[in-house]
Parts: sequence; structure tokens; C-alpha cells
Amino acid sequence: MMQLPSDTSFGAITAAIFFVLNATGQIPLFLGLLSQFDQKRQLMIITRELVIALMILLLFTFFGDFILRILGISRAIIAIAGGVLLFLISLTMIFPKATTDTKALSQEPMIIPLAMPLIAGPGAISAVMLYAHDTGRPFLVAGAAIAAWLPSLIILLLGSTIKHILGDKGLIAVERLGGMLVCLLGTQMLTNGLMHLVKEYYNIAT
Repeated sequence: MMQLPSDTSFGAITAAIFFVLNATGQIPLFLGLLSQFDQKRQLMIITRELVIALMILLLFTFFGDFILRILGISRAIIAIAGGVLLFLISLTMIFPKATTDTKALSQEPMIIPLAMPLIAGPGAISAVMLYAHDTGRPFLVAGAAIAAWLPSLIILLLGSTIKHILGDKGLIAVERLGGMLVCLLGTQMLTNGLMHLVKEYYNIAT
């Protein structure tokens, strides 16, 4: 069975999930998409969508193994796929594309696009599934996901204030720092998956 490094702690898992959620980097998107709504309604929508996103992450934390068994996907493959996804996500965080102003939503969003894929996206889902698989402690990972989700919720609720304090350049700097850490996480996942795949191959070959 592929294992995470023995020093992987609750704090390390929490930090990894927090940076993958990338709440600071999502502030401009949330503000732009919800600009049609008043401040009170924006806070209600953000809270609701973040709760839905958390439920999605917890679902995959506890039932990811079952889903993968049904699909016949091995731990090595999910580690490799998760590593590639996180690496690609980190590139978009470090080298964001030049975009025009985000078009505001005309109707109140439900699940898509705020809860998923902006918060509970492929990278976050892959991360919680992989950690649950490899620690064998889904409750630990669930606790880490909640601990990472809480500051993410607070950051997005205070999005207007944070953007005013940091400015666009400050938000980009924080997002790029998070992107570097996500890149390291993705590289570790990918390396662990490849090593386990090689071990499986040689076990079969011998």
C-alpha cells in the first residue's frame, strides 16, 4: 500500500488542502460573479455555496475508496492523476491568464460555478481522496478539510475588505505563493504514484 511520509501531520494536510482551495485567489471571481447582488445577499450565497462545497469534499473523503473500487482505479493511478491535476492548477495560479472583467451572474447561483468547480474542484477532490486513501484515516482528513475550509470561508466573506487592503497586485502575489506550494504538493503526489506504479509492475513481473 502506498503511504504518505511518516511525518505527514494533521497540520500539513490542512495546509495542503487550504492552499488547494485557493480562497484568496478566488476573491476577484466571487466578487465579479456576485456583483449584481447586495452585500447581505452576497454573504448568504457565499456561505451556502461554501457549505455545499464542504459537503462535496467530505463525500469524496469518506466514499472515494468505494467510488474508485467501482471504477477499478488503483491508488497509484489516482495519485498520478491528482498530482498532474494539482501541477496544472498550480501553473494557472502562478501564471494567471490575462482576463477581462468577470461577467456578473444574472441569476443566483446554486452549486455551479461557485461550490463546484471554483472551491470543490478537481484538485481539492483529488487531494482529499488521496490523503484519505494513503493515511487510512478518513476522519483525520475530514477534520483537516473542515479546518482548511473555515479560514477559506472567512476569507471569501471578507473578500471586499481583503481586496481593498491588498489590492489586485497583493492578491496576485498571495495566489502565486499558494501556487508554488500547490506545485510542490502535486509533484509529491505524482512522484509517490509513479514509485508505487513501478513497485506494482515489478511485483507482477516477478
